[in-house]
Amino acid sequence: MTTFTDLGVDQDIVDALASKGIVDAFPIQEQTIPLAMPGQDVIGQAKTGTGKTFGFGIPVVQRLGPNPEPGVKALIVVPTRELAVQVYEDLDLLTSNRSTSVVAIYGGKAYEGQIDQLKAGAQIVVGTPGRLIDLAGQRLLDLSNATEVVLDEADKMLDLGFLADIEKIFQKVAQVRHTQLFSATMPGPIVALARRFMSNPIHIRATDPDEGLTQANIKHIVYRAHSLDKDEVIARILQAEGRGKTVIFTRTKRAAQRLVDELTDRGFNVGGVHGDMGQEQRERSMAAFKAGKKDVLVATDVAARGIDVDDVTHVINHTIPDDDKTYLHRAGRTGRAGRTGIAVTFVDWDDLHKWALINRALEFGQPEPTETYSSSPHLYTDLDIPAGTKGRLTTAPKAERPQRNERRREGEGRERTRRRRPEEQAAEAPAEKPEGSGTHDGAGKEHHDGKPAAARRRRRRRRTSGQTAQGA
Repeated sequence: MTTFTDLGVDQDIVDALASKGIVDAFPIQEQTIPLAMPGQDVIGQAKTGTGKTFGFGIPVVQRLGPNPEPGVKALIVVPTRELAVQVYEDLDLLTSNRSTSVVAIYGGKAYEGQIDQLKAGAQIVVGTPGRLIDLAGQRLLDLSNATEVVLDEADKMLDLGFLADIEKIFQKVAQVRHTQLFSATMPGPIVALARRFMSNPIHIRATDPDEGLTQANIKHIVYRAHSLDKDEVIARILQAEGRGKTVIFTRTKRAAQRLVDELTDRGFNVGGVHGDMGQEQRERSMAAFKAGKKDVLVATDVAARGIDVDDVTHVINHTIPDDDKTYLHRAGRTGRAGRTGIAVTFVDWDDLHKWALINRALEFGQPEPTETYSSSPHLYTDLDIPAGTKGRLTTAPKAERPQRNERRREGEGRERTRRRRPEEQAAEAPAEKPEGSGTHDGAGKEHHDGKPAAARRRRRRRRTSGQTAQGA
């Protein structure tokens, strides 16, 4: 293995990486760092989870020098908020032994804190296209001196429709610059973008010729499952032997929240990340997942590129992704940093045509997913689920239901309070008092004349007069 010292990385950056146990470089880093250090434009293509962030981050930090002047000198553009946070954290680690300051600029958070950091002289900006253009348009972000530019996850920017924004950003940065573009896939429009805004870039593909289109260290399992049985199957998979952190992907944000509520009710420690949550909520949920306070994360595709957690053992596709690229990025949340992982995909009967396209594109050789139910024996053997496992943890609180005898008592109460018949009231009427006994003994509810209390008469009189006034 090649170490970062062998690649000519400054010692303070090497020490910062070593503090997190990162010593050896991954193939994409080994190939791109020596080229990018002198200022060569680079297109880096590698499967997700193979260390692209350090592949472009180390050259950027080192080329700025140990004590750069205040002001934005480097710009890193990412497609999603979650990825902005992840890249910011990685660059913050690289600059921990330097005076270089990094700021994350993205939507969903207040402007003030981000503007204050820019005014304080931050040299590296990590941001999403919308907020970057917004602040630049208000003249609060000056990109004219940004000589280091990186596009990360460029294919996702294409999918989200950000190419027009990227062109606007390139018009605002320095004309003479060092540009890097990193992506897992390279569709035609991204290649055209690179030709337009990069100067004689070198295209590097960090893949093994014998490996295939998917990562070899990820086991892919595909089941045809009934939608009403998926929650039960997932609950049993979450009790598999050796299961660590798990990410479950859904197609919609409503489905994500429903699954969070369902699994929580079954006793699992679940967090969620989806579009109906505020940015602060999403960040707290992601932080809890990274810290291990929650070991299951239910997410929509908006978060797929920002989940950079090394110890994710399982990825579950609650609903099949729309295409092979999305499948690769979902599955790439596990098997990161050289570890092994398992990707389980559920295919509905209505989505078999989508699976046929993904199977053909990724060469899985499994045109027909195995029909699977929560009671299927092969489910237990495929995923090392202990025999007899049920879909609810023994410690899970069950929803309280009213007991049968309580319902009976309520029914009796209703019977007691039912309206009584006239003959029943007559039978229960008290016996007439003898003449002259009066009602001044204080036991009765009426005055001496047998009429209602005066206060009640006054209330009735006020109510009557009020109604009369309204009628007038």
